Amino acid sequence: MSADKLATSVRLDVWLDVSCLFKTRSQAKEACEGGKIDVNGSRAKPHRELRVGDRISLAGRTGDRREIVVRALADRSLPRAEARMLYEDVTPPPPPEILEARRLDRMMAPKVDEGRPDRRERRERRRLKGR
Repeated sequence: MSADKLATSVRLDVWLDVSCLFKTRSQAKEACEGGKIDVNGSRAKPHRELRVGDRISLAGRTGDRREIVVRALADRSLPRAEARMLYEDVTPPPPPEILEARRLDRMMAPKVDEGRPDRRERRERRRLKGR
């Protein structure tokens, strides 16, 4: 990383965007305001200043949490490969029971409709309806 792109202190929402953990700064800001982000064990606001070594906890959509340790600061956009160097993911792996439950959920999930049915599917549906 070049020295001109590194910073000494950075807002949390800006860093989350630059590190590619969120697509936009406004999404990172909404996550902070919604209580989805903790820094060093306490709820964080978007304007909080980050320091190297801070531990960030991110809540996912399904309720799982990611643990991130800040390794470097940047306030400008970086290529994704360099942005991954800004943090270390220290999330423990999920237990085997959770992995098995996720696998079963994927297997049991309804198929996504592929759009309009073709001739064979229409005839099959008519036959099932008794027409």
